[in-house]
Amino acid sequence: MELIDTDEHSRFLSMLERHGLPTNDFILSEVDTTDPKTDEIFALQGWLSIRRLSNNLQHEYLIGDESDWLEHFSRDVHAGAFGPYVSGRRPHE
Repeated sequence: MELIDTDEHSRFLSMLERHGLPTNDFILSEVDTTDPKTDEIFALQGWLSIRRLSNNLQHEYLIGDESDWLEHFSRDVHAGAFGPYVSGRRPHE
């Protein structure tokens, strides 16, 4: 089972575009750490690694039901954790 749903992925891509970051410059990798012995829906959890290809900067976020990884990612983008960006347009090279 995937931990990031279609809506979250769409919001992630929209966030990149709003910050002028190219969507094809980022790779998402999920690691599912859900306990296979549980049948609880809310027990879905794991880690998401987001890497920017152009500068090889990478950060990990706890993901799963009720996680707020998109908010943490947004804060990291604003803090420059993935390199410079220009809000609303492409960065000047």
